Amino acid sequence: NNTEQGFVYSTEIQPTLEDIQINVNGTNISTTIEGLSPNTTYYIRAFLTNTLGDFYGDEIDFTTEEEITGSCDGTPYPSIVYGIQEWTVENACHTTYRDGTPIPEFTDTMEWVNLTTGAWAYYNNDPTKPRLYNWFAVMCIHDVASLSDASLRKEFAPEGWHVPTDAEWTTLEEHLIANGYNYDGTTTLNQIAKAMASTTGWYISINPGAIGNDLSLNNSSGFNAFPEGVRFSNGLFASLGYFAFFWSSSEYFSNYVWFRNMDYYLSNLDRSNGLKQSGFSVRFVRD
Repeated sequence: NNTEQGFVYSTEIQPTLEDIQINVNGTNISTTIEGLSPNTTYYIRAFLTNTLGDFYGDEIDFTTEEEITGSCDGTPYPSIVYGIQEWTVENACHTTYRDGTPIPEFTDTMEWVNLTTGAWAYYNNDPTKPRLYNWFAVMCIHDVASLSDASLRKEFAPEGWHVPTDAEWTTLEEHLIANGYNYDGTTTLNQIAKAMASTTGWYISINPGAIGNDLSLNNSSGFNAFPEGVRFSNGLFASLGYFAFFWSSSEYFSNYVWFRNMDYYLSNLDRSNGLKQSGFSVRFVRD
């Protein structure tokens, strides 16, 4: 003879019918809760009411994940868990550091060449094309003073995330290889690029296992690497549709940094190093 039953939840312990209430009919009741705030602890318990009064089940609590903010349209960057890591599966495209400080856009070739602070540019200076960042931006070097004093730097990645190190890229590679993401299903060598590449945007190749060989077979891992090309350290743009370049946060030596890249005609995710003034794409890994 229950008159009402369901769940109540709140950000305070021991929620009651005075808090948010979800009525559910049936014997074995369940519910989905939507519209929760990120990085917030909630308390929930079942309830029923009848002529004898109000009754509550055992309380459980959970904490929602940190929201990834700062994408192009203000919505969170989507992400996927790979083994012990969680990666964003869209390229960074925001134009401010975490605290709202603008990351400047530089269109002039010679200005780009001489930069030692953070900057971005649309590919070919075309607003319909992707954004590329120099290494100073991804390392939070927003002005001359922060170049030599790390304590003055602005955070580039959203709260709870960071630009992957060279070692973290290697961990991702090893996980994908070991879990059968090579194009031929083997678990040795590095032939994972096809499983990481998007199903659109790449030029065609006839090489077996190449990214460009039958795009419909790409992206089995969900990483969704799009060929956004590069802005070279000399300020010139190239390779849209042919290559994808991704920064790491790890320096190689002097003015060089480790990065990963994919080629439309190859099957491997390549590791190389390039100048900090180059403009590449960026992904994030959860802290």
